[in-house]
Amino acid sequence: MLAKQTSLLIMGRGYQHATCLEAALKIKELSYLHSEGILAGELKHGPLALIDESMPVILVMTQDSIYPKVRSALEQVTARKGAPIIIANDTDPSFDDGRHRVIRVPRTVDCLQGILNIIPLQLLSYHVAIARGCNVDMPRNLAKSVTVE
Repeated sequence: MLAKQTSLLIMGRGYQHATCLEAALKIKELSYLHSEGILAGELKHGPLALIDESMPVILVMTQDSIYPKVRSALEQVTARKGAPIIIANDTDPSFDDGRHRVIRVPRTVDCLQGILNIIPLQLLSYHVAIARGCNVDMPRNLAKSVTVE
């Protein structure tokens, strides 16, 4: 259960890297859980050393032009006994075997896929925060404001 963890890695590539960064930010802001958005292509430059059976990982792996490269990241994570939660398209048969925990999202054009992918990650952030006993309506030390003149 993510609510009991102390750290979380969220990985993706291409357009989805920004999705991972935003998801990590939302999780930090609401649940005070250390989370990092990581470029999946940079795994071998440090983050891979953190992967084991106890490190929670979310892998944003929707079907786009760099899908094979993200699949390589999945293989690297699972080779180190990682058990990622995968954000995948509802049309992707690769995860129908039940070996992975998968959150399905509709498929759309590459440049808009992140809009659909962030929704379950925002919901995850909310539910992890609630499970940790955090006040999602008044996050601590969050200084965001709108100035109206």
